[in-house]
Amino acid sequence: MKTNCFKFYVTARKSCSNNRQFYLKTLGTTFAVFGLAFSGIAQEKEIDTLEGKKVVLDEVLVSGIRVTKESPVTFSNLTKEQFKSRNLGQDIPILMNFLPSVVTTSDAGAGVGYTGIRVRGTDATRVNVTINGIPYNDSESHGTFWVNMPDFASSTENLQLQRGVGTSTNGSGAFGASLNILTDAVSTDAYGQVSTSIGSFNTLKNNIKFSTGLLNNHIEISGRLSRIASDGYVDRASSNLDSYFLQAAYVDDNTLIKALLFGGKQVTYQSWDGIDGETLKENRTYNPVGAYQDENDVTQFYDNENDDYKQDHFQLLWNEQISDVWSTNLAVHYTKGRGFFEQYKEDEDPADYSGIVAGFNGTDVTDLIRRRWLDNNFYGTTFSANYKGNNVNLIVGGGYNKYEGDHFGEVIWAQQFAVNRNYEDRYYNDNSTKTDFNIYAKLNYVLDAKWSLFGDMQYRNVGYKANGDETGLVDDTFDFLNPKAGITFDLNKNNNFYLSYAVANREPNRNDYEGGNPKPEKLNDFELGWRYVSSAVQVNTNVYYMGYKDQLVLTGGLNDVGAPLRENIGDSYRFGLELDANIVFNDQFSTRPNVALSSNKNKDFFTDRDGGLQDLGDTDIAYSPSVVAGNIFTYSPKENIKLSFLSKFVGEQYLSNTDTEESKLDSYFVNDFNVAYEIKCDKIFKSIVLSGLVNNVFNEKYVSNGYTYLNSWSTPGTTFEVQGYYPQAGTNFLVGATFNF
Repeated sequence: MKTNCFKFYVTARKSCSNNRQFYLKTLGTTFAVFGLAFSGIAQEKEIDTLEGKKVVLDEVLVSGIRVTKESPVTFSNLTKEQFKSRNLGQDIPILMNFLPSVVTTSDAGAGVGYTGIRVRGTDATRVNVTINGIPYNDSESHGTFWVNMPDFASSTENLQLQRGVGTSTNGSGAFGASLNILTDAVSTDAYGQVSTSIGSFNTLKNNIKFSTGLLNNHIEISGRLSRIASDGYVDRASSNLDSYFLQAAYVDDNTLIKALLFGGKQVTYQSWDGIDGETLKENRTYNPVGAYQDENDVTQFYDNENDDYKQDHFQLLWNEQISDVWSTNLAVHYTKGRGFFEQYKEDEDPADYSGIVAGFNGTDVTDLIRRRWLDNNFYGTTFSANYKGNNVNLIVGGGYNKYEGDHFGEVIWAQQFAVNRNYEDRYYNDNSTKTDFNIYAKLNYVLDAKWSLFGDMQYRNVGYKANGDETGLVDDTFDFLNPKAGITFDLNKNNNFYLSYAVANREPNRNDYEGGNPKPEKLNDFELGWRYVSSAVQVNTNVYYMGYKDQLVLTGGLNDVGAPLRENIGDSYRFGLELDANIVFNDQFSTRPNVALSSNKNKDFFTDRDGGLQDLGDTDIAYSPSVVAGNIFTYSPKENIKLSFLSKFVGEQYLSNTDTEESKLDSYFVNDFNVAYEIKCDKIFKSIVLSGLVNNVFNEKYVSNGYTYLNSWSTPGTTFEVQGYYPQAGTNFLVGATFNF
């Protein structure tokens, strides 16, 4: 096998000898600076990992939407090697928690189940997510539901987080960041891997991975099966998660083809509602979801108040090196999703259920159990062509994708059913379709040894039709032009400066139409940055100004199924400074600090309260802390031992745009401890890796997320705010072992 690997490697080098920036060169070593990572000089070599030697060829599949230091874009890279010791069952957003300007949260309080991420104060619906260049955000809600892909981090080779508008990509527009995930690389060597971890709240994770290595120097088959279960920190906030990943790859001198099939099934007990301030003080883990009163007026909890959803993805990826200067990427994809969430509802009006449920005398309220379903299909293609000359790097690409969603509701139990109706009849039956076409051209032009120019133009056409109870009748079409331009200056081999301007336009999501007739948003993003890199120190700092027109911001309220509501607010801006570093003191000690300081303001904000329209002037944008900081301090007393102390500070933030004390969320400072110990073996196993993670070492009682809404119906003429909070777990732990063979 080693001889075959060497032959493949030499052949790959030879085929690229006339164009050293293609294939292996474009992908080499990345300086993953904690915070705003810095891509270093690529190397033409293989990467030797516990999963065998990997031909660093795969990143050509995402080269069209990723950037390097020669692009005037603010970005961070995170590799599998950097997060694998913490990959013990928690979701990808939690593993990204220590990147700059990133704030994460978990509904169940411990990082398993429903998790969320905000970047520069913008919520997950503003973060464009792609997997191997293929859009992942839900087409209607724009959200990313990581719970539908449990343990996907175990099949992630690396990821890149671009903050701000970033570069043109496929899928929904980036209004705070774009996240590109690259799945497992092709391994030249066969390997097997079994991992298990256990921890607080009865958390248990098991997975197995394998690869055949390169068969006949060309074909590799690899896969993963995973299962995660957890009771959650919050009462009854349990998660039962299964997932799989299967990949077949073909490689030769000029071709890389990968076929992927992956997906997951999740059943989570709902913990979407949060708790009020008094309950937060008295019983932090209380979960009001599923509560009802029995015939003796005793509070009970419905056992099956679950979210039950399955999602399967198919991707076919093809990269072809046509000549020394031309290469192409083509992908086709299909995603199938289906599932429901089940709710026990008290004192419901039968009229709201289209005659399926009838009261005893035609007017009575009734208790019932309902299921709200989503059955959807998402399919399409993405493509790009890349020309790399001596001074020119040109990429032309785009994509066409279509979403088809069926939303419907069933009543599976009630006090009395209408005559001649079956319980599975639907009390609503809504359909939606969305098409998304984009085409873009990107150009990096090297003027001389120091200066280079960057230009990027994207045209995007979006069509959305829906007839939902929540949205009403929707038939909207949007045409967006998103230009970007910048300049990069290499002062010397250590210092790099950049300046960029980018425009992004974005359509409203499904829930935005519930509040009326929302307008699309526009963002002007200015980025000014400096990067420094040496053998021991890498530093990146940048200043940004993001000016919004008709920004859709979170109001702090939720609709009847727990989805956050937003509204257009006119003009607003985010102005900030981000700084991070990677400092290696010696072979044993290193640190990766970062800090983000920002001012996030609505201009001339008006609100309707206390019976009239009030001018509040400039107010803080909801969910936008002015200070976010983090650090990872690592000590390696020996080559096979790594101890890390991880810290995260998130400043105070408001849950609404009104700057009221009632809507303020306190700051918090949380510290984790991580240890990894590798045992080399001569028989049976190649190695055994033991990992441990203690979260929230100092037992901080903190809340990372919440909501607020205005209540004016209980006291006419007077408006007051009602808050809900999502408490996070105190000190908790995870320990695991990985057996490599």
